[in-house]
Amino acid sequence: MRYIDESLADGETIIQRGKWPGVFWFGAWAALILLGIVVVGVFIFATAWIKMKTTDFAVTNRRVILKRGWLNRHTQELSVESVEGVTLNQSIVARLFGYGRVVVSGTGDALIEFPPMANPVAFRRAIEAARADCGGEVHLAREDRKVMERVAEANENEPVAANQVEQIEREEPPRRKRHSSFIGLRSRR
Repeated sequence: MRYIDESLADGETIIQRGKWPGVFWFGAWAALILLGIVVVGVFIFATAWIKMKTTDFAVTNRRVILKRGWLNRHTQELSVESVEGVTLNQSIVARLFGYGRVVVSGTGDALIEFPPMANPVAFRRAIEAARADCGGEVHLAREDRKVMERVAEANENEPVAANQVEQIEREEPPRRKRHSSFIGLRSRR
Protein backbone atom coordinates (compact mmCIF):
# COMPACT_ATOMS: atom_id res chain seq x y z
CA MET A 1 0.00 0.00 0.00
CA ARG A 2 1.25 3.48 -0.81
CA TYR A 3 2.08 6.06 1.85
CA ILE A 4 -0.72 8.45 0.93
CA ASP A 5 -3.32 5.67 1.05
CA GLU A 6 -2.07 4.68 4.52
CA SER A 7 -2.09 8.25 5.87
CA LEU A 8 -5.65 9.22 4.93
CA ALA A 9 -7.78 10.40 7.85
CA ASP A 10 -11.42 9.45 8.37
CA GLY A 11 -13.52 11.08 5.66
CA GLU A 12 -10.47 12.11 3.62
CA THR A 13 -10.51 11.12 -0.04
CA ILE A 14 -7.99 11.45 -2.84
CA ILE A 15 -9.13 13.93 -5.48
CA GLN A 16 -6.16 13.72 -7.83
CA ARG A 17 -3.08 11.51 -7.77
CA GLY A 18 0.00 12.81 -9.54
CA LYS A 19 2.00 10.58 -11.85
CA TRP A 20 5.28 10.77 -13.70
CA PRO A 21 5.16 11.75 -17.39
CA GLY A 22 5.77 9.02 -19.95
CA VAL A 23 8.74 10.95 -21.35
CA PHE A 24 10.66 10.33 -18.14
CA TRP A 25 9.96 6.58 -18.30
CA PHE A 26 11.02 6.62 -21.95
CA GLY A 27 14.28 8.36 -20.99
CA ALA A 28 15.02 5.75 -18.34
CA TRP A 29 14.36 2.88 -20.78
CA ALA A 30 16.39 4.61 -23.53
CA ALA A 31 19.34 4.93 -21.14
CA LEU A 32 19.05 1.24 -20.32
CA ILE A 33 18.84 0.14 -23.95
CA LEU A 34 21.38 2.55 -25.47
CA LEU A 35 23.84 2.54 -22.60
CA GLY A 36 22.87 -0.84 -21.18
CA ILE A 37 26.00 -2.42 -22.54
CA VAL A 38 27.92 -0.11 -20.29
CA VAL A 39 27.20 -0.22 -16.56
CA VAL A 40 26.32 3.49 -16.71
CA GLY A 41 23.03 2.75 -18.51
CA VAL A 42 21.97 0.25 -15.88
CA PHE A 43 22.84 2.72 -13.11
CA ILE A 44 20.88 5.56 -14.80
CA PHE A 45 17.86 3.28 -15.31
CA ALA A 46 17.94 1.95 -11.74
CA THR A 47 18.24 5.45 -10.28
CA ALA A 48 15.35 6.80 -12.37
CA TRP A 49 13.18 3.75 -11.65
CA ILE A 50 13.70 3.96 -7.87
CA LYS A 51 13.07 7.70 -7.83
CA MET A 52 9.83 7.41 -9.82
CA LYS A 53 8.53 4.40 -7.89
CA THR A 54 9.22 5.89 -4.44
CA THR A 55 7.80 9.36 -5.08
CA ASP A 56 4.09 9.73 -4.39
CA PHE A 57 2.04 12.91 -4.65
CA ALA A 58 -1.66 13.62 -4.45
CA VAL A 59 -4.39 16.10 -3.56
CA THR A 60 -7.04 15.02 -1.09
CA ASN A 61 -10.10 16.94 0.05
CA ARG A 62 -8.04 18.08 3.08
CA ARG A 63 -4.33 18.05 2.16
CA VAL A 64 -1.74 18.40 -0.56
CA ILE A 65 0.87 15.66 -0.07
CA LEU A 66 4.33 14.93 -1.49
CA LYS A 67 6.25 11.85 -0.31
CA ARG A 68 9.76 11.03 -1.47
CA GLY A 69 12.23 8.35 -0.57
CA TRP A 70 12.61 4.66 -0.17
CA LEU A 71 14.86 3.94 2.78
CA ASN A 72 14.56 7.46 4.18
CA ARG A 73 11.05 8.88 3.88
CA HIS A 74 10.61 12.63 3.39
CA THR A 75 7.07 13.99 3.32
CA GLN A 76 5.66 17.44 2.83
CA GLU A 77 2.00 18.03 3.59
CA LEU A 78 -0.02 21.20 3.50
CA SER A 79 -3.64 21.54 4.53
CA VAL A 80 -5.87 22.78 1.75
CA GLU A 81 -7.09 25.68 3.91
CA SER A 82 -3.56 27.06 4.25
CA VAL A 83 -2.75 27.03 0.51
CA GLU A 84 -2.18 30.59 -0.65
CA GLY A 85 -1.11 30.03 -4.24
CA VAL A 86 -0.42 27.43 -6.89
CA THR A 87 2.16 28.01 -9.62
CA LEU A 88 2.51 25.92 -12.76
CA ASN A 89 5.86 25.91 -14.61
CA GLN A 90 5.97 24.46 -18.13
CA SER A 91 8.60 24.97 -20.81
CA ILE A 92 7.78 24.57 -24.49
CA VAL A 93 9.14 21.01 -24.49
CA ALA A 94 7.16 20.21 -21.34
CA ARG A 95 3.96 21.51 -22.94
CA LEU A 96 4.59 19.39 -26.06
CA PHE A 97 5.02 16.23 -23.98
CA GLY A 98 2.27 17.09 -21.48
CA TYR A 99 4.22 17.51 -18.26
CA GLY A 100 5.20 20.32 -15.92
CA ARG A 101 6.06 21.32 -12.37
CA VAL A 102 3.55 22.52 -9.78
CA VAL A 103 4.67 24.69 -6.85
CA VAL A 104 2.25 25.16 -3.94
CA SER A 105 2.84 27.99 -1.48
CA GLY A 106 1.11 28.15 1.86
CA THR A 107 0.86 30.43 4.85
CA GLY A 108 4.17 31.34 6.41
CA ASP A 109 7.18 29.75 4.74
CA ALA A 110 5.36 26.62 3.56
CA LEU A 111 6.38 25.67 0.02
CA ILE A 112 5.99 22.36 -1.78
CA GLU A 113 7.80 21.94 -5.11
CA PHE A 114 6.48 18.87 -6.87
CA PRO A 115 8.63 16.89 -9.32
CA PRO A 116 7.68 16.94 -13.01
CA MET A 117 4.25 15.38 -13.41
CA ALA A 118 1.98 14.34 -16.22
CA ASN A 119 -1.06 16.60 -16.70
CA PRO A 120 -0.10 19.30 -14.20
CA VAL A 121 -3.10 21.45 -15.14
CA ALA A 122 -5.49 18.80 -13.78
CA PHE A 123 -3.42 18.59 -10.58
CA ARG A 124 -3.57 22.38 -10.16
CA ARG A 125 -7.30 22.33 -10.90
CA ALA A 126 -7.80 19.66 -8.20
CA ILE A 127 -5.98 21.84 -5.65
CA GLU A 128 -8.16 24.82 -6.54
CA ALA A 129 -11.32 22.66 -6.32
CA ALA A 130 -10.29 21.37 -2.89
CA ARG A 131 -9.64 24.95 -1.74
CA ALA A 132 -13.09 26.01 -2.93
CA ASP A 133 -14.74 23.05 -1.17
CA CYS A 134 -13.05 23.73 2.18
CA GLY A 135 -15.47 26.56 2.88
CA GLY A 136 -13.24 29.50 2.04
CA GLU A 137 -12.05 30.00 5.60
CA VAL A 138 -9.22 32.45 6.05
CA HIS A 139 -6.29 31.20 8.13
CA LEU A 140 -3.85 33.80 9.33
CA ALA A 141 -0.22 33.35 10.24
CA ARG A 142 0.53 33.19 13.97
CA GLU A 143 1.98 36.73 14.03
CA ASP A 144 -1.07 38.16 12.23
CA ARG A 145 -3.44 36.44 14.65
CA LYS A 146 -1.52 37.91 17.61
CA VAL A 147 -1.75 41.40 16.12
CA MET A 148 -5.48 40.99 15.52
CA GLU A 149 -5.98 39.73 19.10
CA ARG A 150 -4.06 42.73 20.50
CA VAL A 151 -6.15 45.09 18.36
CA ALA A 152 -9.34 43.47 19.62
CA GLU A 153 -8.20 43.68 23.25
CA ALA A 154 -7.18 47.32 22.89
CA ASN A 155 -10.42 48.37 21.28
CA GLU A 156 -13.24 46.23 22.62
CA ASN A 157 -16.39 47.04 20.59
CA GLU A 158 -14.75 50.14 19.08
CA PRO A 159 -13.88 50.49 15.40
CA VAL A 160 -10.17 50.17 14.66
CA ALA A 161 -8.42 52.76 12.52
CA ALA A 162 -5.61 51.72 10.17
CA ASN A 163 -3.05 53.79 12.07
CA GLN A 164 -3.97 51.95 15.31
CA VAL A 165 -3.23 48.59 13.68
CA GLU A 166 0.13 49.89 12.44
CA GLN A 167 0.95 51.18 15.94
CA ILE A 168 0.14 47.80 17.53
CA GLU A 169 2.15 45.98 14.84
CA ARG A 170 5.19 48.12 15.70
CA GLU A 171 5.04 47.19 19.37
CA GLU A 172 7.90 44.88 20.22
CA PRO A 173 7.25 41.64 22.06
CA PRO A 174 8.85 41.34 25.51
CA ARG A 175 12.51 40.34 25.33
CA ARG A 176 13.62 37.05 26.75
CA LYS A 177 16.20 36.87 29.49
CA ARG A 178 19.69 36.02 28.24
CA HIS A 179 21.24 32.86 29.58
CA SER A 180 24.93 32.23 29.77
CA SER A 181 26.29 29.26 27.88
CA PHE A 182 28.00 26.27 29.44
CA ILE A 183 31.45 27.87 29.07
CA GLY A 184 30.39 31.09 30.75
CA LEU A 185 30.06 33.27 27.64
CA ARG A 186 26.95 35.25 26.96
CA SER A 187 24.95 34.32 23.89
CA ARG A 188 24.59 37.07 21.31
CA ARG A 189 21.07 37.71 20.08
